[in-house]
Amino acid sequence: MSFTLHGIAVSSGIAIAYAHLLSHTSLEVAHYVLPKRFISDEIVRFDVALQATRNEFSSLRSNRPSYAAAEFDAFLELHQMILDDPLLSVGPREMVEREHCNIEWAIKVQTDALVAQFDEFEDAYLRERQTDVKQVAARLLKQLSGQPGHQPAAARRDVETILVAHDLSPADLIQFRPQQYAAFITDVGSATSHTAIVARSLNTPCVVGLHHARELIREDDLLILDGEQGVLIVNPDKAILAEYKLLQSEWELERKKLKRLRTARANTLDGAIIELHANIEKPEDIIEAKENGATGVGLFRSEFLFLGRDQLPDEEEQFEAYRAAASGMKGHPVTIRTFDLGADKQIKGVERVANNPALGLRAIRLCLAEPQLFRTQLRALLRATHYGDVKILIPMLSCVSELNQTLQFIARTKQSLDDEGIPYDREVKIGGMIEIPAAALSLNVFARQLDFLSIGTNDLIQYTLAIDRTDEEVAHLYDPLHPAVLYLLSHVISTCNKLDVPISVCGEMAGELAYTRLLLGMGLRQFSMFSAQVPSIKQRVLTTSLPEIAALTQKILRSDDPLKIRELLYKLNA
Repeated sequence: MSFTLHGIAVSSGIAIAYAHLLSHTSLEVAHYVLPKRFISDEIVRFDVALQATRNEFSSLRSNRPSYAAAEFDAFLELHQMILDDPLLSVGPREMVEREHCNIEWAIKVQTDALVAQFDEFEDAYLRERQTDVKQVAARLLKQLSGQPGHQPAAARRDVETILVAHDLSPADLIQFRPQQYAAFITDVGSATSHTAIVARSLNTPCVVGLHHARELIREDDLLILDGEQGVLIVNPDKAILAEYKLLQSEWELERKKLKRLRTARANTLDGAIIELHANIEKPEDIIEAKENGATGVGLFRSEFLFLGRDQLPDEEEQFEAYRAAASGMKGHPVTIRTFDLGADKQIKGVERVANNPALGLRAIRLCLAEPQLFRTQLRALLRATHYGDVKILIPMLSCVSELNQTLQFIARTKQSLDDEGIPYDREVKIGGMIEIPAAALSLNVFARQLDFLSIGTNDLIQYTLAIDRTDEEVAHLYDPLHPAVLYLLSHVISTCNKLDVPISVCGEMAGELAYTRLLLGMGLRQFSMFSAQVPSIKQRVLTTSLPEIAALTQKILRSDDPLKIRELLYKLNA
C-alpha cells in the first residue's frame, strides 16, 4: 500500500532507498520483585551497563569523525553529564537494594523523576533537555538488554537504506554515518533539534517530526524522501518513482556542478566581491573548508578544544591547534573565537549551575570570571598570530564595561609576551560578536573600539524573540524573518558599512540559501558557514545582481506583514 507522510524538512536532498527500522527502546519496562539472593547480581548488571555506556561515550569522543557537526561535542558532553547525574548513576542501585526490584524498573522510575525535575524549570532550554535524559536512559537500557547503542543490521543488499527511527540522538547519527544510509527520518524532533543540526552538517537528507513513521513503515518498504519539502512517500507507484528518480538525478547533477565552482571567485554579476568563509572547531576541518572553496575561516569555535576531557588544554596544546589552523589556511584569514562555554557547554573544573544558563555566566562573562583560564587562551591565541592571518573574536558582548575589561586583558597579555620576548602580531585584529539585542542597538560603542564585528544570528534571533529554538513546543516561533530580527540585521550591517567596519554573519542564516540574496541586499559582503554549504551559497552569489535585488530587499525591510515578507522573499529568489 502506498501512502505519504509529511514532516519537517531539516536537511535537503532526495533519497530513494529501502527502509531499515531501528528498534525503539521504550522506557515502559517490566516491573518485578527479585529474591534477596539475586540483588547483588542485579547491581553488578547495572554497574557493568553503566560503565559500558560511559565507555561508549568515551569511544565516540575519542574517535570523533571529521564530518561531525561543530555542536556534536557539546551534545555528547551533555549526555555524559546526564549519565553521571546521581539520579541515574546512583539512584537505581539504591532502589534495587531498597525495594528488591529489577534494575530496568529502577532506571525507569529514576528517569521519570529526573524528567519531572526538568518539567518544573521555567527556562525552555532546560525543559527541552528532558529529551536528552530519555535518550541517555534508552542507551543504558540497551546495554542491559545486550544490544549496546543502536547497531545497524548487516546489509542484505548492495543498495543504500533509509534509517527509520522514533528518535535519534546526535551520537546515534554519527555512529550511523559510515554505514550505507541514504537518509534519516524520525517520529520526533524539530528543525532546530540536535538531530537536525547534525544531519545538516553531514549533508545527509533528513526529515523529522513524522509522528508515526516508525509504526506505519515496515522493514524493506521502498521509500522516497524529499528533504527539501519534508515529504516521505512509502511504496510509491511506478509513475511517482520515475518522477523522483529524475529529480534525484537532477539533484546529483547539480551537486557535481557545484563542486566545479570550488576555485571560482564569489563575485556577483555586477562585480561585487563576496567572501565565503567556513565555520570550524578543530584544525583538521581546514581540509574540508579548502576543498569546498572557502577563502578563510570566519569562526573557529575554540571551546571544542575544552569539551569532553578530564584535563583542560594548557597553553602549548591550544597554541599548537591555533597555529595549525593559521598555517593550514596559508595566509587566508582565520578568525578564532575565545571560548563560548557555559549554557549547554560545560567543562570540568569550572562548572556552573544556573537557573537559566542561556542568560547566565557564559562566553565572555565566564572568561572574565575565570581570569587564569582566559589569560592562558589569550597567550596561545596571540602567539599563533605570528604564523598566519589570525583574528580574535569575542563572544556575547553586551556592554562597554565587558569590552573594556576584555581589551585590558588582551593588553596585559601582550605585555607579558613582550617581557618574555615572544613574537606575535602587534596589530592583531580584535572583533566582537553581535548576538545580544543590546549590542546591536548600541553598535556605535563596539564599532569604535573593535576592528571588525560578526553577527551570530542563532543567538540574536533567540534573544530577540525570547524563543529557545531547541524547544519543540515553541520552535515554530523561531523566525529569522520576524520584522524585528530583520530590522536588527539591517541596522547592524548598514551601520558597519557606513562606519567602514568589516561585518560578517557566522550564524546559520549565512548558510541558508533562502537568505543569501536578502543578506546581500542588506549590504553583507562576508558570510561564514558549514564548509559543505559554501558551494551552493557561492552559486547563488554568482547568479545575483545587486542592483536588481535592491528594490525587493527594501520592500522586505519596510514590511511588517509576515506573509508579505515571505511572498517578497520568494520573488527575490525566483
